[in-house]
Parts: sequence; C-alpha cells; structure tokens
Amino acid sequence: MTITNAPLQQTPLNTLHEELGAKMVPFAGYHMPLQYPMGIKQEHLHTRSQAGLFDVSHMGQVWLPLEAEAGLEKLVPVDILDLPVGKQRYALFTTEEGGILDDLMVARFSDGLMLVINAACKEQDIAHLRQHLGLDMVKELTDRALVALQGPAAANVLSNFVSNLDSMLFMDVRKVTLCGTECFISRSGYTGEDGFEISIPAADAQSVIKAILEYPEVAPIGLGARDSLRLEAGLCLYGNDIDTSTTPIEAALNWAISKSRRTGGIRAGGFIGAKTILAQLDKTTPVQRKRVGLRTQGKAPVRTGTPLVNAAGEPIGSVTSGGFGPSLGAPVAMGYVDSSYASVDTEIFAEVRGKQLPVNVSKMPFVPQRYYRG
Repeated sequence: MTITNAPLQQTPLNTLHEELGAKMVPFAGYHMPLQYPMGIKQEHLHTRSQAGLFDVSHMGQVWLPLEAEAGLEKLVPVDILDLPVGKQRYALFTTEEGGILDDLMVARFSDGLMLVINAACKEQDIAHLRQHLGLDMVKELTDRALVALQGPAAANVLSNFVSNLDSMLFMDVRKVTLCGTECFISRSGYTGEDGFEISIPAADAQSVIKAILEYPEVAPIGLGARDSLRLEAGLCLYGNDIDTSTTPIEAALNWAISKSRRTGGIRAGGFIGAKTILAQLDKTTPVQRKRVGLRTQGKAPVRTGTPLVNAAGEPIGSVTSGGFGPSLGAPVAMGYVDSSYASVDTEIFAEVRGKQLPVNVSKMPFVPQRYYRG
C-alpha cells in the first residue's frame, strides 16, 4: 500500500470517518481512513467473520454510452460486446508493449457502461479513454461516493434495504433504491469474501452509510485491513503487483483474457498490446518471470521490495506485496520470480537484514474465496 504526500481531496464520507474516530492518512491524493479504534487486525477479522464497510470513494467512476462499447473493447483483452446487461467484468487497460496501464471493472446497464478505475490512475485512464473514444463519450462521475460492504453477513444486512438480493450472483450489477436514493450496486469486492460495492449520490452518502452502520454486524474498516484482506485473497494492487512493466501473463492474470479475444477466438486480438500478450499466452514467446504466492517458514513477514534469491544467493526476483495474514496467523506475500522457480512448493530465500530466510512458493489465494455464485 503506497501512501503519498500529494495535496489532499476529501471523500463525501470524510466527516463521518472523523466522527467514528478514524486515523486519517494521505492516500492516492485523498484524506483516507487507515484504521478505526478497533485496530487493523480486528477490522480484518471482523470482515472475515461478519461484515466490514469500506469507503472507496477515491476510486474513479466513469460512465460511457453504449455506443462506446466497440471502442472500449479495443482497449482491453476482455469481451465487452457480449457483456450482458446486469453483468460486470474485470478488465485491464494494456499498453502497446503488453504492459498493464491499469486494472478496472466494467459493468453494463441497459443505458450505458460504468467503469470503476484505480484512484492513482484516474487522470491517465480518463485521458486514455478520451483519446481513443472521444471527449464526448467519457463522463467522470465526480458527484458519487463508492463504498464496499464485504463479509459473510453483507448480504443479510443489505437485504434489509434491497429486495430480491439472493437473485444477484457474483459480478451481477443492478440499479436499486436504497434509503430512497437511486444507487448502483455490484456483487463484488476486493477481499475474497461475498459482498457488494455500492455507488451512491454524494449528497446522500452519509445518511445511507449511517443507516447501514446501525446493524451490529457491520463495522467501518480502513485501508490497513483492506490491504491485508486483498493480500490474503491473492488480489493484485496496481502499482505494487502490476504496472506497465508487467504483462497479464507474467502477472498470472490469464483468466482476464476472454476466450473470444484469444488466438482462434471469434474476435481474437484487436486490443492494444495483443501481439505480445497472445504470444505469451500461447507460449510462442517464453515468459521469463511469473507472479507467485509466497509463504515464509517462520513468523517474520517479508515486505514489499524484499529481494528473492536461490540457494546459491543469485537474484531471482522480489516481493511486491507482503505482510501478516491475520486470518492465517502467519505471514503471506506475493512477488515475481524467474519462471524456473515458479512451481508450487519450490524453496527460495528472502534477503532480510543480511540474512536469507527460507520461503516457499505457494498457491493463491491464501484463504478460500467465498464469492456468491448461487
């Protein structure tokens, strides 16, 4: 998790965070809650056992008309033209060299496409969209808050506000009326748990969130626990685990390339960087490194930037995200290693304060995913 010192903006929930006793920090240009009085570890465990409410209003929300779908599909390796109404997909903006410019969510409603993009990439992403789709096609939704309600109790809580919620499956989207306010909801999130992301008009955000927080199962959760939750779930953080120097195949995001866009698919290629990415996917171009999970053999965590070496002390990669996994009671990490060391259970070493700590390549996610698929 990268904390910056840029001039700060405030989310529509800033006053509420302060009322709730949040420790506020600069993050991606915003004044954001790092933790609440419960503390990061307990916030993490509460989300895994009940329900956590996260302010993610720093993320970018963008609206595109339906006529932009063909143009958008040229920017991502995922199928947009056949995305059904009421569904959303994980997508990647890619570069000419095959790198990852950003990762995002794309949802189709009956009257348009809604994109959720990373906070630190908002300006570049919107410029990228306008360059390729046209200025009039891209509308940034600056008057909306975005929150995530995550955890096994999330659906029960939200069903008090939204009817027929059980009919929504993982990655479904819907327009609903919540506390008298029209909102967009998706059954998705960034924790590996069942849950929802809710886009709310900024003027009504505090009243809606206060109503949800009245339920004892729900606790406010900050950036600290959000980071440890997503790490346990094996989910990438843009700028740490993926960036313009990593391709989707190196990042083990092969699943984010739709079958229709792969070699032999009905609309194969046709997106920026396709030549490099599809050659790696088809294994005609060998991939030199891979993103892997890492488990230390002791209790000491390995942090972002820690060098990884083989038994001979030769450099083979580095850690991109690392810390303590409260659900596991043990350290977890992910990083990139030379492909010859990427097999599960391979023993490698992390260089920490002049010592080589044994580390094993591990499967991800580190905790079971509990997305609701019906």
